Amino acid sequence: MPTRLDRFLPPTPLARRLSLQSVLFATGEGAFITGSAVFFTQIVGLSAAQVGLGLTIAGAVTFAFAVPLGKLADRVGPRRQWAAAAFVGAALYLLWPFIGSFPAFLLMTVAIELVGNAGWSGRGAYTIDVFPHDERVRSLAFMRAALNIGFTLGAMIGGLALAFDSDTLVRAVPWVTAAILFANAAFITRLPDAEHDRVVPSPAEKALRGSALRNRGFLSLSILDGVLGTNQVLLNVVIPLWLVQATDAPHVLLAWLFGTNTVLAVLLQVPAARGVNSVSTSLRAARISGAFFVLSCFVVLVTHDTIGWVTIVLVWLGHVTVTGAELFQSAGHWGFLSELSDPERRGEYQGVSQLGTTLGSVWAPAAFTYLALEWGATGWMLIAAVIVIAVLGMGPAARAAGRYLARTGQPTAA
Repeated sequence: MPTRLDRFLPPTPLARRLSLQSVLFATGEGAFITGSAVFFTQIVGLSAAQVGLGLTIAGAVTFAFAVPLGKLADRVGPRRQWAAAAFVGAALYLLWPFIGSFPAFLLMTVAIELVGNAGWSGRGAYTIDVFPHDERVRSLAFMRAALNIGFTLGAMIGGLALAFDSDTLVRAVPWVTAAILFANAAFITRLPDAEHDRVVPSPAEKALRGSALRNRGFLSLSILDGVLGTNQVLLNVVIPLWLVQATDAPHVLLAWLFGTNTVLAVLLQVPAARGVNSVSTSLRAARISGAFFVLSCFVVLVTHDTIGWVTIVLVWLGHVTVTGAELFQSAGHWGFLSELSDPERRGEYQGVSQLGTTLGSVWAPAAFTYLALEWGATGWMLIAAVIVIAVLGMGPAARAAGRYLARTGQPTAA
């Protein structure tokens, strides 16, 4: 008989195993990410500009290889690629303490980004492939909540190393990360095969079904979804900078903002994804996400002229509403991938989806920061307008993607 606790646990044993894997992976990654700025500057000896340039170049290379790596997952099997990438990624972290120049940093960063992209393509294709249709989005929501738990645990590990202000401890963090990620890779090898790990379609069979890049509706939807996904830029970049430069709110509020975001992401991701099991419900989630995004813009823009506790409450509320945008955008994103991916090309469709996400992360930080901090209220309204236009375009794009699948003889859900 189900208990009250069961409502807070993933719905199936497999979903629970994958949620545990998510915690394990994010703990390792989070431990390194927390102290990465200190590691790159104090241990590797780079300037902030060099770090930024290296990450930008790595992002551009990853963008170029997103679709080919997705195709590779379809060819070798999603879990196989995911597991191989996990082992290689763990091994690369062992090398970080020996990196001492910008060229070496650049090569390492590009390698880690490419391997990580290959892993995410395999993971994404695997999770959609292995879960029954009606369990997909809910299970992915539990896995997303588990990632947030893992990143929090990882931040505690990384923060502990930073607290002692010891280069020796900071230098050891990549090895701690590697150990955790090797355990993660071993965990992945023990997961059951998905359908397309057991039977990989031949190139001739796949050629008859049409490339994901030829599905212009899905490509357009991915780009528009990437625009909606710039809620992360608002969350992590624009609102914190606005708080520091344009309001009288105390800087310590930043810690409360990110703490609140983490708690809400853990507690509310699954409720936000409830009922998202079709194209129409995915579009509804996207519209709700857009509404939260726009509301956040209008709440935050007024804090330029408020003072004291009014500013604190409104900035916090703006961060909470953009968290709502994050939760519902994620749910809609999973729904689109579930419903509008060719079952024989799931990895390739994952790669196309990542194009939109990567594009958003490239243009939005500079554009949104400039609009908000230089243009003030007008800039915030323009940001909101960009989101409204993106959401309005998602319906026609999703319908075009469905028509393409129908023309090539593929169902819009599997």
